[in-house]
Amino acid sequence: METLIEQGCDTIFGYPGGSVLNIYDELYKKRNKIRHILTAHEQGAAHAADGYARTTGKTGVVIATSGPGATNLVTGIATAYLDSTPIVFITGNVALPLIGRDSFQEVDTTGITMPITKHNFIVKDVRELADVIREAFYIARSGRPGPVLVDIPKDIQMQTCEFQPLPVREPAKPKCPSDKLIEKAAEIIAASKRPYIYIGGGAVIAGAGEEVQALSERIDAPVGCSMMGLSAIPADFKNNLGMTGMHGRFASLKANSAADLIIAAGVRFSDRATGNKVKYTQNARVIHIDIDPAEINKNISSYFGLAGDLKQILSRIVNKLEKQSRPEWQAQIAEMRREEAAMFTYSEMHPKTVIEKVMRRADSDTIVATDVGQHQMWVSQFYSFKKPRTFLTSGGLGTMGFGMGAAIGGCFGSGKHRTVLFTGDGSFGMNLNELATAVSNKLPIVVIIINNGVLGMVRQWQTAFYKQRYSQSVLNRKTDFVKLAEAFGAHGFRASTPAELDAALDKAFKLKTPAVIDCIIDKDVRVLPMVPPGGSIENIIIK
Repeated sequence: METLIEQGCDTIFGYPGGSVLNIYDELYKKRNKIRHILTAHEQGAAHAADGYARTTGKTGVVIATSGPGATNLVTGIATAYLDSTPIVFITGNVALPLIGRDSFQEVDTTGITMPITKHNFIVKDVRELADVIREAFYIARSGRPGPVLVDIPKDIQMQTCEFQPLPVREPAKPKCPSDKLIEKAAEIIAASKRPYIYIGGGAVIAGAGEEVQALSERIDAPVGCSMMGLSAIPADFKNNLGMTGMHGRFASLKANSAADLIIAAGVRFSDRATGNKVKYTQNARVIHIDIDPAEINKNISSYFGLAGDLKQILSRIVNKLEKQSRPEWQAQIAEMRREEAAMFTYSEMHPKTVIEKVMRRADSDTIVATDVGQHQMWVSQFYSFKKPRTFLTSGGLGTMGFGMGAAIGGCFGSGKHRTVLFTGDGSFGMNLNELATAVSNKLPIVVIIINNGVLGMVRQWQTAFYKQRYSQSVLNRKTDFVKLAEAFGAHGFRASTPAELDAALDKAFKLKTPAVIDCIIDKDVRVLPMVPPGGSIENIIIK
């Protein structure tokens, strides 16, 4: 506990059990210095710590017991690992003499979690415990952030040793590329005719939004975002085309395809972002900038790579460039925007309508969380984020059930500011038990269920690629989400028309406790545009 306080931890999410009772007893003694949030399930605790870390930029902390407590964390650990979220997971285990003997509630926690953590530890000497905790925090927040797990056997928790406080070890600063490399990148950019800046979650983590905008203005280039890159720069920034990738905005996708240079900053080039990798780069050179050298040339062959701190590298590149004007390229971009605006029409209860009505009541500090599926893509397409770290979503793992826990963590991280969760009836069913946590803590969370009665994204793929064979994607559930919300102690509303939605939102946004709004939409509303898996702009589906 002293080491956690030393490392700046003031909030822990978790669930007690036999193998962590000694830890929880000490936590009780430090309750005036560390706030503990009891969740309904360990997976919910993991997602809550994730949302807290993404919102605050701090390292999240989770405590869980051995066996099923630890295995319940696995999905949350993997979610954090793939989205580079710094979290320290502390698990209990059976006493050292009982390890490996199939003891009650024993699993090989470090073995299970090794592939999905930056590092993990099992502490076998109490004298090493404080330094292990310190090292866990250092690793979690250094370089490319990520989760670290510390497994503490029961007998080690019961031992004592002298505690020696130490100054917090700050994360090591990544090596900076040489001036020669920065100048080379600037030369490549200056020589391009149609540059496109593509930013990802690394831009959010690095706090590099201002530098991205400065580069865009200096070279007169559009900016596209991966889903994880949303919120890094304001949605209303003049050169922001929004999300690109499989369900990206049409203008962003088309500009990406037409570019002769892609300046990629803090992105992984995942398959959902690139589609056909050969066609993705056939007309463009790629400058790839990332804090993790392993990402450069992993998925896409780069023409030029720079490894290091994104914020610093972008700033140095901007300083090497003269102000440029590209009127022909901007004219093409303007035409792409006009095409996009004329391309789609929306029904009165289309999710775009729902999202826009929520935006009118939210402010720039409102934390927005999502689960995974169609609703996630609609939020990514239509929600206008103004500030970094206000969008909480599972990108790499695509974790259905992430949203409720993340919204709770985000709400705590923002100081209990109004928080919105967009979810689907399928995703909400995964971890709706955390509604109990939100109610118990009187959190002002508004849950918007985009309810189409089906597993929407699965159905969309079955329609497009499986000749409308809807195998197990029609839910046919009798769940009444209004009564469910009320049973948990929250407020429940149902809306099947714009007028009903307006009335429900007006009431929900005045509450200081959780509210659930069940928004009924048609089961065949699709997320468009869509680039088919392995496809390119030539294969785009727009109707």
